[in-house]
Amino acid sequence: MIALREPSLGPSMGIKGGAAGGGYSQVVPMEDINLHFTGDFHAITAANNALASLIDNHIFQGNALNIDPRQIVWKRALDLNDRALRHVVIGLGGKFGGVPREDGFDITVASEIMAILCLAEGLDDLKARLSRIVVAYNYDGEPVTVKDLEVEGALTLLLKDAIHPNLVQTLENTPAFVHGGPFANIAHGCNSVLATKMAAKLGDYVVTEAGFGADLGAEKFLDIKTRAGHIRPSAVVIVATIRALKMHGGLSKDDLKTENLDALARGMENLARHIETIQEFGLPYVVAINHFIADTDKEVQLVKDWCTANGHPAALTTVWENGGAGGEELAHKVIDAINTSANHFKPLYDLDDDH
Repeated sequence: MIALREPSLGPSMGIKGGAAGGGYSQVVPMEDINLHFTGDFHAITAANNALASLIDNHIFQGNALNIDPRQIVWKRALDLNDRALRHVVIGLGGKFGGVPREDGFDITVASEIMAILCLAEGLDDLKARLSRIVVAYNYDGEPVTVKDLEVEGALTLLLKDAIHPNLVQTLENTPAFVHGGPFANIAHGCNSVLATKMAAKLGDYVVTEAGFGADLGAEKFLDIKTRAGHIRPSAVVIVATIRALKMHGGLSKDDLKTENLDALARGMENLARHIETIQEFGLPYVVAINHFIADTDKEVQLVKDWCTANGHPAALTTVWENGGAGGEELAHKVIDAINTSANHFKPLYDLDDDH
């Protein structure tokens, strides 16, 4: 089983493109997954903006909670990249237009509600987590929460369908849950706990992912999501590309298609650091060398030789070109790592640490 994040409309309509894979390694229907999908993100947008409007309405109707309009920290949201909305002034239009104040829009995947949806283990847990959101501070500097506004039930109702994982499949008919998508630079960068745990009930192995590098998404997956979902990972696949390693070795983006063994050798320091990160968690791992068509045989061999010399299990993967067949070596090495390597998984910090 596969458990992945949903793509955001923002990057899908921008230069990054979609997030449903490529070549013969895709989840389908790609065009639906990348554009609106089941409407989950729109439900999160609606809940986010309902909360924003309820805050402003509370102030307009007398402000019983003594909210300081200058200290409202809850922003509105839209699932598109629209820099013109990052900073706005709302409440204009006279007596019936609300209370004028500065505001702004986040992209929906940066909403705290997105992160909460992906960590919740059910509707009751979702409601409890929503109630604890800090939306503003009052004139005495005290936090004001969703529970203070008494609107956690309404927000939960808007999300009653969005909390359910979405089932699609790969081109080779492997089941895939695609559900939730918080950005890793904002939140924990992982698909929903519900989807991952449901996949674990339905399959012998679950492959999931965490956004960005091992120093960001993986750390958040292993420190946050595993604890929230009571999940114990069995092994980690560290995906490396020769293109990226050459860029870390000092090449510009325009030069990545040209063979450059010196830059590649310098860039191996980056892969070494990512491996160290995973080793600190005590987890078995396998390096997946994700093959691109411009990679040369000498470059591939350099990475393989480096991994062998340093005792790191590795496999060349050609899934873009060959689909599942191109990942068989990797799959066997991952299963071998799970069955034969010691697993001493432990988060890097305790929840009661003071710094």
